[in-house]
Amino acid sequence: MTNALTSLLETRDWLLADGATGTNLFNMGLSSGDAPEFWNLNEPDKIRALYRNAVEAGSDIFLTNSFGGNASRLKLHDGQNRVGELNRAAAELGRDIADAAGRPIVVAGSVGPTGDIMQPVGSLSHADAVEMFHEQAEALKAGGADVLWVETISAPEEFRAAAEAFALADMPWCGTMSFDTAGRTMMGLTSSDMVALVQGLPNPPLAFGANCGVGASDLLRTVLGFTAESPEIPVIAKGNAGIPRFEDGHIHYDGTPELMAEYAVMARDAGATIIGGCCGTMPDHLRAMRKALETRPRGDAPTLAEIEAKIGGFSSASDGTGAEAKAEGAARRSAGRRRRRA
Repeated sequence: MTNALTSLLETRDWLLADGATGTNLFNMGLSSGDAPEFWNLNEPDKIRALYRNAVEAGSDIFLTNSFGGNASRLKLHDGQNRVGELNRAAAELGRDIADAAGRPIVVAGSVGPTGDIMQPVGSLSHADAVEMFHEQAEALKAGGADVLWVETISAPEEFRAAAEAFALADMPWCGTMSFDTAGRTMMGLTSSDMVALVQGLPNPPLAFGANCGVGASDLLRTVLGFTAESPEIPVIAKGNAGIPRFEDGHIHYDGTPELMAEYAVMARDAGATIIGGCCGTMPDHLRAMRKALETRPRGDAPTLAEIEAKIGGFSSASDGTGAEAKAEGAARRSAGRRRRRA
């Protein structure tokens, strides 16, 4: 399949993705608790500015303002009947900016988790999840998105549902999960588990990886976990700009542009092909990342000691893939099954 992303991947050995959506929109005046997706219709100039800022900072790919654009998430704001118009507008605004950029830019239709827990642990069925993701996918496709991009997923069941929905929409896609619990996703997946999941899908993504999580150091360790499995699919790294702290009523991230530039080079050297930022990542961070990727030569994969020395310490002693961690994980799952049977 030929599309904007595969064309870039064929000619470049790294691509710069965008930074934060929420952090940037909060700086533009979005109130905590409000649905950012409503701004696609109510504040279109600010959404255009969000996209344009990423492009002007050097991004080759930007994600649309549609992370919470599924019916389940929008229902919290009485917007469950507006999935089509909100997602289509998100992609149309992005298409305008990409087409005017003067260089190839990929518009990636952002698809976040439903916010519900899937069966058998929760109540969300596979069929209902596929239906929600498919509705969002069709709207993003109609608005002109080049690819779909599911992100911040924790459960393999939800990842599979998104993949099935994207196949129904006949759209290429990318997917990332969030490894924020001692090197695992909230639902217990390790980096090696994700590689196996992705490579076993009937319609695998164009690229896969990790986003958000705890901090850039932890994300780099996860990337090393991916590449240790020698996946055939390009790897994505979208780490947070440092660690969040609460000051003056707002959340701030302590990652400087210099730190994110170091992270970008390390992510590339660790084996990532698509490199960007997540929470806290602003245009200044992206500019520094682009410059570092363009000017610093490729090196060997960083060691954990080098990551810790240059980026900062890890939030946990293990990334969840060691034999001891696997044994502990199996014990937890076994105990969980016993509790459910009881």
